[in-house]
Amino acid sequence: MTTTDVIIIGGGAAGLMCAITAGNRGRQVIVLEGSNKIGKKILMSGGGRCNFTNLHCEPSNFLSHNPQFCISALSRYTQWDFIALVEKHGIPYHEKTLGQLFCDNSSKDIVAMLLAECESAGVDIWTHCKIDTVKFDDGFTVTSDKGTFRSESLVVASGGLSIPKMGATGFGYQLARQFGHGVYDTSAGLVPFTFSGAFQEMTGRLSGVSAPATVNVGNTMFAEDILFTHRGMSGPAILQASSYWSPGKEIVMDLLPGRDAADFLLDAKQSQPKSLLRTVLATTLPRALVNELQTSLWSDVADMPLTEIPDDALTRIARDLTHWSLKPAGTEGYRTAEVTLGGVDTAELSSKTMESSRQAGLYFIGEVIDVTGHLGGFNFQWAWSSGWAAGQAV
Repeated sequence: MTTTDVIIIGGGAAGLMCAITAGNRGRQVIVLEGSNKIGKKILMSGGGRCNFTNLHCEPSNFLSHNPQFCISALSRYTQWDFIALVEKHGIPYHEKTLGQLFCDNSSKDIVAMLLAECESAGVDIWTHCKIDTVKFDDGFTVTSDKGTFRSESLVVASGGLSIPKMGATGFGYQLARQFGHGVYDTSAGLVPFTFSGAFQEMTGRLSGVSAPATVNVGNTMFAEDILFTHRGMSGPAILQASSYWSPGKEIVMDLLPGRDAADFLLDAKQSQPKSLLRTVLATTLPRALVNELQTSLWSDVADMPLTEIPDDALTRIARDLTHWSLKPAGTEGYRTAEVTLGGVDTAELSSKTMESSRQAGLYFIGEVIDVTGHLGGFNFQWAWSSGWAAGQAV
């Protein structure tokens, strides 16, 4: 049996940050990771460049049944603290858009940084470690295919259900229930939409076409690019909207954001009376998209010069462009989801330390908790912040 002060289940962003923080306090730490290497989601994130935080990280960028829960950790270990760590290791980075920070070179730089910090803090990392049982009897006993481990503190950093090919499982939720914790229903977040029927055929023909837009789900709106795919729609605005969507809901898109579409078309009628509608719209929208919209929505005026299209018809077309209402058939699910919505109920966790109020010495951090960030580096920042908070306490 291997005895230590702290066992951390999960070698992802949250688990490694917790390990580093606890190790630097002089705690003996073992990280147990089920897959063949640590930080797999870090490595694949941001197209291999890791969107490791966001300059504008605020509690309002997170979804939770308890929106106040994330405030303490985010305020005590901020984006600026993590940026300072990145700079300490000389990792070059840049802001892409909307405060999103990416490595200049590779996400491998972030994993190498975390490994170096773990080594400096004396952290012991075990990979390929499949856990069988966890029990508490005056301390935690973890049995695995690599042997038995015992500790005073146990940190669950096992992540959510997103991207199962990376090794994601529901283990953390099972463990939470084992110790009497409530777990909110989970669903895929930051995930592409799928459609059916004629619209799915349209998105297939438009696959690869992108455009700026605003996407509304209820009272929540995101203004970024949309992307058509073979199965439906993706792109930043769609991924953001997916976290607020539930089956049966519609999404409403504005394809001419920041512009009065009716004025635009009526002005074009005056200044370019002989032009066709598709010619005018193609100055601001991808031509392939204009052609598809015209075929499906405005075929009655397709070959008319603008001067022959009645003003009320142009006003209707403008509304189609700015209030394009669609009902997704579903999402691509956990297979491509960047995060998992829902998870361990925060009502019985300390917002300062992430410790369970049901079982002393038990902590939950990162994605396994019912805290989910927007797209753009926020989920990594939650991992760093919650991991640091627990690492200060274990």
